[in-house]
Amino acid sequence: MLNSRYSFGGDEHIFVEVSEEMSLEAFFKALSMTNAVREASIKGVTEICPANASFQIKFDPDLIHPDDLMSELKRMEEEAGRASPVLNTRIIEIPVYYQDPWTHETLMRFRERHQDPSSSDIDYAARINGFASVDEFIAAHSGQPWFVSMVGFVSGLPFLYQMVDRPHQIQVPKYLRPRTDTPKLTVGYGGCFSCIYSVRGAGGYQMFGITPMPIYDPTQQTGYLKDFMVFFKPGDIVKWKPIDRAEYDRCVAAVEANTFAPRIREVEFSLDAFNADIEGTNAKLLEALNAD
Repeated sequence: MLNSRYSFGGDEHIFVEVSEEMSLEAFFKALSMTNAVREASIKGVTEICPANASFQIKFDPDLIHPDDLMSELKRMEEEAGRASPVLNTRIIEIPVYYQDPWTHETLMRFRERHQDPSSSDIDYAARINGFASVDEFIAAHSGQPWFVSMVGFVSGLPFLYQMVDRPHQIQVPKYLRPRTDTPKLTVGYGGCFSCIYSVRGAGGYQMFGITPMPIYDPTQQTGYLKDFMVFFKPGDIVKWKPIDRAEYDRCVAAVEANTFAPRIREVEFSLDAFNADIEGTNAKLLEALNAD
């Protein structure tokens, strides 16, 4: 049973911590509550900001008393606890060029900030997670789907949580000190989360590879981003697809020609079914992704 913790953030915010640790249960509860707040159109609520296992509500205290909003949120929590955790969402295939030359050049420039300056990020991650080789690690990273639990921190950046049982989850610490540079579209890892750097910039996650697929386009010139500049939404499911340099170059050329189209399928995800049979649920998701 997840017991949320409520607190005020100044005069205009309420912060709700659903759980101190990340889990799909915590995500679904936060998602149910934020959806309920959005659908209720509560007078005075101006912004709803969901996160991995928490969320924040901004409100106008001249339109709704803080205590009244707090009471309403707690009432919604009771209803969210009774709701069936089922989500109509999409599964997306994301190509990844693991051990690419660009992130490798970058990680070598910042080895003094790393836990193990003598190895690469992916070598280090494979070793501390008990994998016999980098290829075995890549197979584990790309073999099962991932859940997008949050989008933000940097515009369009998704946080992805691995859909496996807890003992098999990959855990990798962030750099000892953040880098001042990370290539755009780097696939990174920190703690229990994978991510894609939507823009070039500073960062502290371990760098495993790069995707040729843009996920953020403020100009909305990219074909599949014409409706909205940010590609990912919380609740999306991702399957990494390892590719080589030749395939990476073909994808980049298709992106530049505006002919690249990510593989996307609509799916239904049930948390209860997932918890009852993780491998079976993931197999069905991957089957749906590969269906013609």
